[in-house]
Amino acid sequence: MTLQDASPDLGLLRLMTCGSVDDGKSTLIGRLLYDSKGILEDQLEAMQQASRARGRGELDLSLLTDGLRAEREQGITIDVAYRYFATPRRRFILGDAPGHQQYTRNMATAASTADAAIILIDARHGVVEQTRRHACIAAILGVPHLLVCVNKMDLVDFSHERFREIVASFESFAASTDPQGQGLTISRRCTITNLPISALLGDNVVSRSTHMLWRGGPALLELLEELPGAADDSREPWRFPVQSVIRSGPDVRAIAGQIASGSIHVGDQVVVMPSGIPSRVKSLHVGAAQLAQASAPASVAIGLADDVDVQRGDMLIAAQDAASEDRRPRVLRELEASVVWFASEPLAPRRRVLLRQTTRSSPAIVTAIHHRLELAGDRDASPASPSAPLSLAMNEIGRVTITLAQPLVCDAYRRCRQTGAFIMIDEATNATLGAGMIS
Repeated sequence: MTLQDASPDLGLLRLMTCGSVDDGKSTLIGRLLYDSKGILEDQLEAMQQASRARGRGELDLSLLTDGLRAEREQGITIDVAYRYFATPRRRFILGDAPGHQQYTRNMATAASTADAAIILIDARHGVVEQTRRHACIAAILGVPHLLVCVNKMDLVDFSHERFREIVASFESFAASTDPQGQGLTISRRCTITNLPISALLGDNVVSRSTHMLWRGGPALLELLEELPGAADDSREPWRFPVQSVIRSGPDVRAIAGQIASGSIHVGDQVVVMPSGIPSRVKSLHVGAAQLAQASAPASVAIGLADDVDVQRGDMLIAAQDAASEDRRPRVLRELEASVVWFASEPLAPRRRVLLRQTTRSSPAIVTAIHHRLELAGDRDASPASPSAPLSLAMNEIGRVTITLAQPLVCDAYRRCRQTGAFIMIDEATNATLGAGMIS
């Protein structure tokens, strides 16, 4: 198979790179774009000038994604840098997540929309704590495919033995680590593919390596072209969090928002949650344009056939989903969730937060912390005891119970990312404290 093969467009694939600092994530993305002819002439010229300014004779491919001045001065990635490119077979959105531990929230942001995660491991250092942290976050956030790329193989003489050591270490970790403490390990949540590469030299990135013939098999880009993308939206339950109610006359109103999942057609029967009031879709429109149907992630205005009470924070669902126990969302005042904690002040039981999920916000209390993932080694923490309750320090991951002041219409995160996720906010400062995934 080659990039020039004439074959159907396999659609869009959202992917991200992650791993520890200096493992070569930005260089890998630069190499992918450079070798697949995805860099524009003006971008290439700017990279060449920046490389010369840094005293480097060769082209520094990492500069393609390290766009912020602070990043270029430090030689690290701080924000999530997104790049778009395409091959004859597929379109891609790449997110380059930062490797530093203090920017874990940025990595979680990139993982929340990814179909695949490329986890880079420096062949000299092997699996480290940040490798484990990023693999756990990707698994919790529902990334279905992990491509574990052992990078910088040129610095270990393309050693097959070293590659096997690192793969064995990661696979042992993935097979024994349960990120949420619910009996589901990383290797059971995700498909894992291992690949030796050199992003600097291009081995096994776009073209197959001549230095590692012992590996055989496709290069990274070939693997990415074949990966399944996002699920067909038409098979997903329809979810429409209400953003606002627009009134254009005394008897004319429309319900505005963004479709979180699934598809809707004019004439479909719907139910307003949490009230359970039924109605029918009378019209769909974007501005003045009338639509017959709309799918996620479109932002639309919906006209209902009945004058029902709908307000911001409510959710419209398909009537057929409301009638199915398997597809119906839950209405909860208490929920259990996995949380990635971002704040410098530890999360302790009885902490008050503002919980924001889709368009609904509610005061909440973290009533218990049941599990904390230990990433310094390859084991989980023991459950909390009354004498030693657990807490979550910055960038730690745990499973918690949260009690809300108002009912929440939600799905399990594995069912629907958009309606199963939330953020925790400090009510006094409006700072984001953490991100959660509903079990």
